[in-house]
Amino acid sequence: MDNTWTLMNSAMKSADVPKGLHKGTLRRVARFARPHWRRLLIFLVLTVVSAVLAVSTPVLAGKVVDAIVGGHDVALVVWLAVVIAALALIDAGLGLAERAQSSRIGEGIILDLRLAVYRHVQRMPVAFFTRTRTGALVSRLNNDVIGAQRTFTATLSGLVTNVIQLALSLVVMVTLSWQVTLLALVLLPVFILPTRRLGRRMAALQREAGGLNASMTTQMTERFSAPGATLVKLFGDPEREAGEFGARAGRVRDIGVRTAMLTRWFLTSLTTVSALAQALVYGLGGYLALTGALAPGTVVALALLLTRLYSPLTALANVRVDVMTALVSFERVFEVLDLKPMIEEKPDARRVPEGPVSVEFSDVRFGYPAADRYSLASLEDVSTLDHRGGEEVLHGISFRAEPGQMVALVGSSGAGKSTIASLLPRLYDVDAGSVRLSDVDVRELSFASLRETVGVVTQDGHLFHDTIRANLEYARPGVTDDEIWSALEKARLAELIRELPDGLETVVGERGYRLSGGERQRLTIARLLLAQPKVVVLDEATAHLDSQSEAAVGEALTDALDGRTALVIAHRLSTVRAADQILVIEHGEIVERGTHEELLAREGRYASLYLTQFSEEPAAA
Repeated sequence: MDNTWTLMNSAMKSADVPKGLHKGTLRRVARFARPHWRRLLIFLVLTVVSAVLAVSTPVLAGKVVDAIVGGHDVALVVWLAVVIAALALIDAGLGLAERAQSSRIGEGIILDLRLAVYRHVQRMPVAFFTRTRTGALVSRLNNDVIGAQRTFTATLSGLVTNVIQLALSLVVMVTLSWQVTLLALVLLPVFILPTRRLGRRMAALQREAGGLNASMTTQMTERFSAPGATLVKLFGDPEREAGEFGARAGRVRDIGVRTAMLTRWFLTSLTTVSALAQALVYGLGGYLALTGALAPGTVVALALLLTRLYSPLTALANVRVDVMTALVSFERVFEVLDLKPMIEEKPDARRVPEGPVSVEFSDVRFGYPAADRYSLASLEDVSTLDHRGGEEVLHGISFRAEPGQMVALVGSSGAGKSTIASLLPRLYDVDAGSVRLSDVDVRELSFASLRETVGVVTQDGHLFHDTIRANLEYARPGVTDDEIWSALEKARLAELIRELPDGLETVVGERGYRLSGGERQRLTIARLLLAQPKVVVLDEATAHLDSQSEAAVGEALTDALDGRTALVIAHRLSTVRAADQILVIEHGEIVERGTHEELLAREGRYASLYLTQFSEEPAAA
């Protein structure tokens, strides 16, 4: 395996590394290849044997010519022809075996790379996904990984084979006639010099094409989603949209044409030089043969070996370009892998203690981090990342919810309510203070235990483009049909699902948009009930529903909260009057706390908000 990477590295040293390409990239690729060293070893053995056979054939052909010219026995000529035919068949079989090994190596490494990126991205904080273009991220896992795949499935095989064949051909040619070999190598610089400039240019074009493909994927991902398509139809201009997409696609087309022409021009030049070199060999070799310095068969062998010499040189020159463009793709993938997750699980992480669970915030202070801590400029399609951040938005938040109690967070929009709720399931980590479940800091808990303990219902009620059953089973794989229908009954949704032609196998559409807002929200509540968390976070779960849907969701929430510790964010204060404790949040601080009656009697901020809503709701009705 080490020899393979040494050969690849030496092939790249013929030119400077293109600007922006890290010199350690090849070593990182080698680390992904290390688990496949056995297949690499078999591949190298096959390659060496194949190269030896490729060089042997011209030598045998020369002996056939000598045998014919010398008037030797017919049996010798026939025997040599049979050997050449046998070598051809063996070489064909070895070629298939080499290809099988190189493809298995390449596909195996790409699988490892894809899984590594997918797992790594899942560990990134929510802030990463709020800034990253989804299409750009998908492009890294698809276009760039496929681009990197060429290094192994095609380039690796050609590189190793051609290097070995080149070396063996050169040795045999020098043995047969050093004069002819020296003349054949006079044109060698023509092969090497263009590689220096072409490699850098091709890598730059590949990098630009990767960015443009990511932009197109992003535009399609956003515009082809249900909310994106609706926005385009309401406010967009189809011609402008097509124009923007066409501009990027046109540039990708131009890059493709430019790349194809550069490659073709390069290969044509090298093929021409190879033909000129062969003419020189025939000229000098023929002269030496006529003067008796060389046998006629040796001239033929040298001419055939010259193709074994210049063909690898031509292929290696093109491999240089392929390797450099593939390494650009590897770098774009490694760029994602190099992002450090802000939230890590401790090696000795523990589970939430058994029994009912309490929730406690103790002097919590928090500020959203700057983008350069968790994002990439290339994934955001910006030249430089936003360095702003770190300003404290929560100032000393402290409260406690005993097992089974409900704490409500109310206040103005942007006061920090959702930020407080996001700290409980560790979507972010506090800067100071602590968030505790059953008196254990959430940073000490395992992610799996945290997911099992805390369930969240958001206001958008997100669902995957899958069946109702699959969306429900996502919270608890292996759940039975009886448990599913029980959860749907409690979510006030069972009757509706039974009336659907496909029942539980009904596909809800992207983000659940085939369902109404109330139906979608009740389905997320059913999912929560199946997960059976001990702590529930409701982030304005009824904020955008009409009165009828709100009433149905409210009934479902009553069952969802029964016996569970709850943290509820509510815009409509009428929904939290029964809370054990209401916290009024303003500018990241708790300005009031108490029960509904206590806060009304205090005639402070809560009373003002309540009276305002009380006067508005009858008017709205």
